[in-house]
Amino acid sequence: MASLDDILTTQKNGVVALNNISQTTLFLSGKLTKTAISATALVSQGAGRIVRVAVLADGTTMGSLYDASTAAGASATNLAAKIPLVRGIYEINIPVANGIVVTPGTSQIITVVYS
Repeated sequence: MASLDDILTTQKNGVVALNNISQTTLFLSGKLTKTAISATALVSQGAGRIVRVAVLADGTTMGSLYDASTAAGASATNLAAKIPLVRGIYEINIPVANGIVVTPGTSQIITVVYS
């Protein structure tokens, strides 16, 4: 027969596991949002994940997402993804090691969801 300590430990382990699943799900679906980006911006420093991009205003050129720790550090060598020209929500789901820099295309307004 299991002791009360064994039963409580099992219950605690279940709660910890559910919390870990919840935190992982939140990380993968995006914890943070940066809205109305119309010029190059450092959105986040350090490791993380670009989850999705919403193009709020059409552009005449494509925007870009970079894995960089500063806006000045964004270059072709650390390009993470291109941002489409037209309005819509686009799943990106790319991990970054250094940070997230967003460079909207000409006339674009962008929202980024990230963790």
